[in-house]
This record gives sequence, structure tokens and C-alpha cells, in this order.
Amino acid sequence: MLPTVPRTRLNPGDRPAIDTPFGPLLFTTVIGSTALPPLPDELFELPGGCMVARWTRPEARVELLLTPYDPGLDLENWGPLTDCQSAVWRIDAHAPLLRVRFSACLPERLPENADVGWDGGQSLAAITVDDDSTKLTLGGMDEEAICWAAGAEVPGRWAELIDDVYDRSHSTWGVDFSHHHGMTWTLPPLEPGDHCELPVVAAWAPVTDETANTWYAVLASSTDLLRQATDRIPGAASRPGHPAERAQPRSPR
Repeated sequence: MLPTVPRTRLNPGDRPAIDTPFGPLLFTTVIGSTALPPLPDELFELPGGCMVARWTRPEARVELLLTPYDPGLDLENWGPLTDCQSAVWRIDAHAPLLRVRFSACLPERLPENADVGWDGGQSLAAITVDDDSTKLTLGGMDEEAICWAAGAEVPGRWAELIDDVYDRSHSTWGVDFSHHHGMTWTLPPLEPGDHCELPVVAAWAPVTDETANTWYAVLASSTDLLRQATDRIPGAASRPGHPAERAQPRSPR
């Protein structure tokens, strides 16, 4: 991921995570029935506060980019964010993969006064957590957005799965938030040579801010995140734009 960006190899001594006010946001990949180990095989530090973790298996290569993200919200309409951090998860299949799951989860035990709920909208899978001081929104692509990304961020044939989005009775893939402290993406089958990229964004602000700033802040595609990570580095080549950017939701909730 980001092959044009210089990097420094690190010793993988810690599990890749995003620190949030509600605890670490942790990431898990399961291929078939086997979860990849918490520590990656390789870990790289990139300029601009970015990090790339890599797991290599005979059947697939998995990479996870952790990077700050500036959603560019208009402060005349939205309150300022306390922070916004993001991840791009990528899998490159070397063999047929019938079942792949990727999870982004906060700690199971949130503070007693924390309230968490589903906060998704058109093209966005999201949860929002708030307590007496902070609101945090965690977001990524929903099933419809995954189909729209076909041919760029996900395999082109996944566009044909759009009917599954509206009829879940026979679907074997999608986004699950039943544990309430995070989300799990179960992918359609992958073939050798396929790749899939999924964005995850966490944005938080004071709970007294009544604007939907954290919700709108997480409306990023993996293309958005990779482009910004590259563009903040002088001399690095920008990634080509997405041929059909994701449609933006009209309203949060």
C-alpha cells in the first residue's frame, strides 16, 4: 500500500490500533476460520504520522494503513473536531477465499455512562458512542457503497450483488454491528488476483457540540484516505482519483 511513499521498517512489538477516548480501536482479520495474529509480520512507519502493518500468508496478503485524516469540514457549519483518525484495510487474494471477515472494534466494556447505537445512513455503516464529555462516530462502507466501489476498491463483479443489499434473506455477506462496540465486514468470495480495500474512520468531538460533525467526518472512501496520506508528503506521487466517487448521504440518521 502506498508504494511511492518512503518508509522505515519497525519491529512489530505492538498491535496496530487507533487510540480513542473510549479505548483502543482494534482491527481483526479472519480468513476462513483462522484469525490472523494480532502482531503483523511486518510494520512500517511512513511520514506524516502514518503506519502500515502487513500480514503475509500463502493464500493472501493483508495490509492495514493507520493515518490521520482531515475531513475538511466547513467550520462555519460544523463544530471543530477533537481528532480524526483513520485506517485502510486491504486484502490481495492469492487463492480462492470463500469467507473473509474484517472487524474494527472498541473495547467490549465501555464506560458505564457511555451510550452507543447504530448511526448508519445512505452508503455509510456507522456507530456513535457518547458519554458525559465526548461523542465519537466510527464509520465505513455499507453494503450499497461496497457495490458502488466495484471495479476500483473491490472486485468489479461485486456490482452484480446490489440486489443482496435490498434482500438480505439469502445474502452471506454484509456489515454486522450486533456487538454494538464496533463493526464486522463479511466479504463476498474473492478469487486469485482480487483485491478489496475498506476504509474505517473514527472522529470525536465534545458531546456539547450538537452539530453532526463527527458523522460527516467519517464519510471517506479508501481512495480519499490514501490520496490524503500521499499528498501530505512532498514529492510523493498522488494516487489516481476514484472513477466514480461514493455518493454522499443527504442526512445523518
